[in-house]
Amino acid sequence: MPLKKEGHFHFLLIKREVNGMKKTSAQVSGKKKKSIQSYLKQDWQLWVMLLPAVLYIFIFNYVPMYGIQLAFRDFDFTKGITGGAWAGLKYFKQYFTSNMFWPTLKNTFVISFWSIVIGFPAPIILAMIINQIRNQKWKRVVQTTVYIPYFISVVVLVSMINIMFSNGSGVIANLLKSMHLVKESTNIIGSAKTFVQLYVLTGVWQSMGWNSIIYIAALSSVDTQLYDACRIDGANRWQTMIHIDFPAILPTVMILLIMNMGNILNVGFDKVYLMQNSLNLGASQVISTYVYTVGIQKAQFSFGTAVGLFNTVVNFIFLIATNTISKKTTGSGLM
Repeated sequence: MPLKKEGHFHFLLIKREVNGMKKTSAQVSGKKKKSIQSYLKQDWQLWVMLLPAVLYIFIFNYVPMYGIQLAFRDFDFTKGITGGAWAGLKYFKQYFTSNMFWPTLKNTFVISFWSIVIGFPAPIILAMIINQIRNQKWKRVVQTTVYIPYFISVVVLVSMINIMFSNGSGVIANLLKSMHLVKESTNIIGSAKTFVQLYVLTGVWQSMGWNSIIYIAALSSVDTQLYDACRIDGANRWQTMIHIDFPAILPTVMILLIMNMGNILNVGFDKVYLMQNSLNLGASQVISTYVYTVGIQKAQFSFGTAVGLFNTVVNFIFLIATNTISKKTTGSGLM
């Protein structure tokens, strides 16, 4: 009998909760949806704070899109940006059939591919290593040290590369040759074979610490009781990073991976152009430098715009594909 009464009591509680949920849902559905004006009026302070960023993106990202039409016109200085004759896909065909199409596409993809393969996991690993440091003073010292390279300008960085990797007097170049990691006759900064490795590894060194900030912030929200439970179960630090740290930051990792894949053909123009010379041109001529050479230096504005637009379309395709795969596999994505 007590069991029956107890079961009847639980049934009444569940029934009451269900009825309460129904009333709540009815009340919510009965309410009128707020208009955009009401949202603006209610949170106008937040919208004012957001306004400078919106204006910046609109002025520097959307307004210049007006010039995309140059890719489909024969640009004429005397007729202005919209006065040239309509050329259709003429300049796209010119690029696809030119001798520079496959070399520039290949070089851009190779540099971007290795930058993602090596450069993307590096800050994740660094963040998990820093998170395992228990001494807070030493942890702050390590964080500050790895952040410093990010604040070195690209011009200064390339100057450092030219000095340290120069053939004959470069400290790092001589060290690599003495360790037989590089052939004695190799000119590291003047070789197409070593350009990709030099570009990628120096980029990882410069940005690894700064890119780890977002992962360190994500790891700071992990419940410390999970680490205590791991220690009680006998897990070492490596197992803790694999089973607690990495799953905790996986959604953040996927979002940043999608954003990186959306820029897979956007190799940094400034660094590549500064590192570029006649000896390594076979590996350093990427789409962005080719657009500058043809579009600006040779004043072929329509052709340069067409090449740049092709680059953007490819990036957009990679972005959509990566986002779709991420949503199907992990359930997280940008859209």
